[in-house]
Amino acid sequence: MSEIRPTFAAGVDIPALPQAQTQTQTAPSAEGQATSSPARRPTPSAPQHHVVYPTVLDTGRSLLSIIVIALFVLTFIVQPFRIPSESMEHTLLVGDFLLVNKIVYAPAGIWSWLLPYRQIQRGDIVVFHFPLDPTDHVVKRVIAVPGDRIHLHDGLVYLNGQPVTEPYAVYEASYSDNFRDQFPTMLYTDPGVDTGWWMEMRRDVQNGELTVPPGHYFVLGDNRNHSRDSRYWGFVPRPNVVGRPFIIYFSLRRPSNTGVPDLPGDRLGHDKDPVNSVVDFARWDRMFRIIW
Repeated sequence: MSEIRPTFAAGVDIPALPQAQTQTQTAPSAEGQATSSPARRPTPSAPQHHVVYPTVLDTGRSLLSIIVIALFVLTFIVQPFRIPSESMEHTLLVGDFLLVNKIVYAPAGIWSWLLPYRQIQRGDIVVFHFPLDPTDHVVKRVIAVPGDRIHLHDGLVYLNGQPVTEPYAVYEASYSDNFRDQFPTMLYTDPGVDTGWWMEMRRDVQNGELTVPPGHYFVLGDNRNHSRDSRYWGFVPRPNVVGRPFIIYFSLRRPSNTGVPDLPGDRLGHDKDPVNSVVDFARWDRMFRIIW
């Protein structure tokens, strides 16, 4: 089919085509001629915002979720503790508040590729249930692991026949105690020693050394002359270990009661200025300190 184009003949009037209707209005121009301008559309009104307050049920659900998450974290992941004694000075001070990692020593299982599980190692600081009273928690440093042979000579640790370098250990002034410093000894010279442990220890000593049995650990306090530890009540069973403290999140200023000069930054002041009283109640420099 051929294409049809419009043709124009001279002298023939061609009627104007009807124009499309547009929404325009005429307005006089500056010269008095009519010009077209687009019609004004009505401005849409602003959207209305309605404030919705949570109901009692919504609030209760939120609080319950927070409580469940907090209980899960405190039960399986971390747990806070406070240091009440000087046995771990100067690593941990009286008044330190710790967070303890409870999953670091857990059985790895299928999550070993994701979470930092590992075995208890020599030098680890651990929190555990006290063997003589499992309701109490104690914090000490692991010195010997299963199979190790240990003894102390003049208060210094010997492990598997070799002296141990312990930069964390301190030996503050104290009374003379052969049971403490010449461990293990066959003489029952300290009334603070648990009698059941003393009888058990005598059976495990060979050639002046104590062998750590399977599934147990030998622990000592860093403040060696002011610590009641495995020398006095025995080994720590593996199931008793709760976890490893990893950070000091707060520290109240408390004086040392070991009869030695106060630790640096630990001396209580006598300034009556109320501002200083508020500022000095805590050891701010120990906050968020990593524990090694």
